[in-house]
Order: sequence, then C-alpha cells, then structure tokens
Amino acid sequence: MRRPKSSLSEIAELFIRLGCTSFGGPAVHIAMMREEVVHKKKWMDEQHFLDLVGATNLIPGPNSTEMAIHIGREQAGWKGLFVAGFCFILPAVFITGVIALFYKEYGQLPQVKPFFYGIQPAIIAVILGAVYPLAKKALKNIEMGVIGIATLTLCLAGYHEMIVMFGAGFVAMIIAYIKNNEINTSTKNIFPFTILQAGNTTLISMTNTNLFFTFLKIGAILYGSGYVLFAFLDNELVTRGILSRGQLIDAIAVGQFTPGPVFSSVTFIGYQINGLKGAVVSTIGIFLPSFVFVALLNPFVAKMRSSALFSSFLDAVNIASIAIILIVCYTIGKESIRDWRTILIAVVSILLTFGFRKLNSLWIILGSSLTGYLLTLI
Repeated sequence: MRRPKSSLSEIAELFIRLGCTSFGGPAVHIAMMREEVVHKKKWMDEQHFLDLVGATNLIPGPNSTEMAIHIGREQAGWKGLFVAGFCFILPAVFITGVIALFYKEYGQLPQVKPFFYGIQPAIIAVILGAVYPLAKKALKNIEMGVIGIATLTLCLAGYHEMIVMFGAGFVAMIIAYIKNNEINTSTKNIFPFTILQAGNTTLISMTNTNLFFTFLKIGAILYGSGYVLFAFLDNELVTRGILSRGQLIDAIAVGQFTPGPVFSSVTFIGYQINGLKGAVVSTIGIFLPSFVFVALLNPFVAKMRSSALFSSFLDAVNIASIAIILIVCYTIGKESIRDWRTILIAVVSILLTFGFRKLNSLWIILGSSLTGYLLTLI
C-alpha cells in the first residue's frame, strides 16, 4: 500500500540525509532507500519498490539517482521528482567539489584507504540483506526462477547485462502470450523505451560547452556501474590527452570513498579541466538525462503492472535485476575479501545484517570502516 502524497520537506530531508550517508555504490544506496521508504515510512510496498528498481535498470544512467527521482515523483509529483534528485546528488557533488579544489591545489588525495579497507566487505552484507526480501518477492514461479538462473549464468559468462535483461523480459512476454493466447489491445502502445545511440563526436577543444555535451552524451547512453563510466571517460578524455590516467584513477577513488552517486566523480573531473564552471556543466550534463528518462518512464510503471503481458515483462526484469545485483556482490567479494581481516568483517557484517534486521545499514558500514582501519594497524 502506498501513501498518496508526501511533503517536499519530507522528501528533501530524506534524500539529503541519504546523500550524505549512503556510501558504497548503487546497490547499497538502493538498499538504504528500501529500508527508509518501504519499512520505516511505508511510502510504498515491496512489489512497487521492486518494480521501480527494475525500471531503473531499463534506462541509461546512475541507478540509485534514478531510484531517488522515481520515489520523489511517486510521493510528491513533479516537484518531488526534482527535489529528490537534487537533494540526493548535491551532497556528493559538494563534497567531491571541495576535494577537487584541494586536489588541484595540492595534487594529492587525503589518506582514506585504511578506512575504505573495511567498507567493501560490509557492503556485501548490506546488499544481501536488501536483496533477500526482494528476491523472495520477485521469485513468483518456476519460470522466474529459470530466468533468474539464466541471467546469472549468461552475465557471468560475459554477455552484456542489458542484452540479457531485455532478453529476459521478452522471453517472459512470449511465455505469457502463449499462456494467455491473446494480447490486451490496451497495452499495445505503452512500451516506453527508446534506444539511444552515441554519435561519433570529435572533441576539438574542451570548452565548457564541449564538456557539457560530452557528459550529456555519456549520461544518455551509459548502462552499467560506475566502472563502466570510467571506461567511457578513459576513451573520451584520457586517450585524447585532455585528462591524465592518474587523474582518472584519482577520480575513481573519490567516487568510491565519498557518499552518494559514483557519477559525482564527473564533478571532480570537470573541476580539473575547467575549474568551477567546468565542474558545474559536467555535473549537469551527466545527471540531466536521468531526470528526463525517469520523467518519461515513471507514469508507465503502474500501467505495465496492470497489464498481464507487460507485467510478465516487468517480473522478468525484476528477477534479472536481482541476479545482476548478486553478480555485483560476487565482483565486490573477489576484489575486497583478500585476507582473514576482510573475511572477519564480511562474516560479522552478514550476521549483524540478518540477525538485527532493524539495525540501520549505515552503522554497519561505518563500524566496518573503523574496524578495517583498526585491523590494518595489527
């Protein structure tokens, strides 16, 4: 059951707080949003939240930012859409901008690696804690179980997650069509997705206008995690000599140890290239498509759920999204669980997450960060 409306001040308070405290990447951000909007505030039920998660995976851009925008639109209309998005993005952008200023002045980042050492193992626990109830909700029948396993297998085999996800949706629609043997004519024209392709833009000089359109293009076509973003940036900026690879690596580090969306790394990059104005236009460029895509897609989510045919598509996308999140856990685990210290942090975090369901995930992440720092001193 969803509450029909929330005040703009409620929306702003929630997403400013999440923007300041949500460390660890999109999967963790979404886990924290679920804790707040489904369990604490009861703004929507588990199924609708899961549908919105699936919807964010169907469009380009940063998933957690788009999730915030969806929630704002659902709870406070068009004003809520903008307030939620801005409030979630701005803390990360501000923090990243301050770091970028000092970096440009002094040429190095603060020594935060020891604190980050304990965060990643804890992130796995937080993600699993959020995924478990969503997975139970998404696993509606045997077909969804088979689609989930197939998604997991194909993605691990190296197939692009978006191809697999759309494929899962279309397979589910075919199965539903065969079962029902008819198409509801009222749903024929509600498919809301547009495939965008990047043009072969040649960046002659990095003016602020060029910066804006470069990041606008990336924000409009980029599927996947923040790591995919950095592959795009390497191709757009490093190979053309506009940014050094060392600066790009430092931008990755900034995106990892600051709260909020990883895409705020673009603020850091824009500042290095053209100062404050470069940071502003780069940030607007990378996030603007998310607002547009969510504004176009959000009204169709409920319509898709009310249609038997498109509901099956959404169910398949949801279970595929869960499979992809599990792959994120697997990838993080391979990269972060390297010794007895990280194993200990991961195990304790999982026990706390599942043993104390009401414990805010922020405390688990912060506690693991401090524990990781202390263990590195041994």
